[in-house]
Amino acid sequence: MKQAMILAAGLGTRLKPLTDTMPKALVPVGGRPLLDITLQRLMNAGYDRFVVNVHHFGQQIIDHIARNETYSRLVRISDEREQLLDTGGGLKKAADLFDGSEPILIHNVDILDNVDYHWFAQQHLPDEDAALLVSRRKTKRYLLFDNAMRLMGWKNVETGEIRSPYEYVRRTGRSQYGEELNMFAFSGIHSFSPRLFPLMQRFPDRFGIIDFYLSVCHRARIYGCIKDDLQVLDVGKLDSLAEASRFKC
Repeated sequence: MKQAMILAAGLGTRLKPLTDTMPKALVPVGGRPLLDITLQRLMNAGYDRFVVNVHHFGQQIIDHIARNETYSRLVRISDEREQLLDTGGGLKKAADLFDGSEPILIHNVDILDNVDYHWFAQQHLPDEDAALLVSRRKTKRYLLFDNAMRLMGWKNVETGEIRSPYEYVRRTGRSQYGEELNMFAFSGIHSFSPRLFPLMQRFPDRFGIIDFYLSVCHRARIYGCIKDDLQVLDVGKLDSLAEASRFKC
């Protein structure tokens, strides 16, 4: 069994006016809803258990899944219609919907990418609690890793702000031995071990997954996985829809 969670609960405000009448998960790209594109790609990679969280126009997503025999058999719904819980809180709420101890692939519904998901699943080693897909893409905010690619913190290069559970990283921006840390951009795609769910119990209902990882990376084995040729297209805004229809997944 290979399981995944598709984050589909967002309000889709950047896709207005389309999302005035539908959830962003059902916005069509090349004639297919975003949700279908992601589900089909993951099924082609061998995934056979899915959790989809819903909030904005959630019933439309529920009905869409129910109309498809394959989807209705493979997909479970995590209902956030009462409260939108963010990426970490949504995963925490859905904990009981996953099976066993197999890693959970986390994917945003409004992201298109060129990732080979069979390959990525193999990068999450049995002794790792999470594998975060990263690249050398230029951004304002970077995750910080030591030379073994273990997560050490986060840095905003514009403001100089550093977040880390390690005091020496917060103070110097370097490793314990004075080495420069490696800075990589997070893709938003990651593989999460259910072993981490107990560490989420002290977190509130709503929180971001990066906040969680930064709070526990000194207690858990959270690693970065580099894909130098990574291409990611955020389909969360109107001007990217035309480009999305030409994107090669």
